Amino acid sequence: DMDADYYLETIRTVFQEFDLVNGTWEVKSPEGAQELVRPQDIRSTGLLTIEGELDDISGAGQTRAAHDLCTGIVSEEQRHLEVKGAGHYGIFSGRRWREKVYPQVTAFILEHDQPQTRAPQSVLAQEDATPAPSRTKKRATSAAARKTASRPRTSARKSS
Repeated sequence: DMDADYYLETIRTVFQEFDLVNGTWEVKSPEGAQELVRPQDIRSTGLLTIEGELDDISGAGQTRAAHDLCTGIVSEEQRHLEVKGAGHYGIFSGRRWREKVYPQVTAFILEHDQPQTRAPQSVLAQEDATPAPSRTKKRATSAAARKTASRPRTSARKSS
């Protein structure tokens, strides 16, 4: 489930005003500045798109269009999967998900899983490193602390 305002803003931005494909979609950076969404600048990742043959919500080719936008990703790192006989929800639930989609998603992730590289610690940081004290008491966990945090809202409005 997603917030109604977020959903409507996404529909307007992506499907009615075509801001993504026209290169005019602006979002607010973590620093608060407006910046363009630039899918062509995505480079060091794999791209897997999935759509259902019988999808009655997303039109045929809508997810495949991401490949045309993400031109910085080499073609060998891109894959598209059309799930025969699946509708919009059947892609990610039920038998087709378990038997057709999930194995391919898992294989794609494993194929593109790069080990994380860390920058070498400075000598000073190594000398100053002291282990953190261990805790002897367990904190009480309230129901509110266990609740999943909601997704932060982003602004996809164009600046004037």
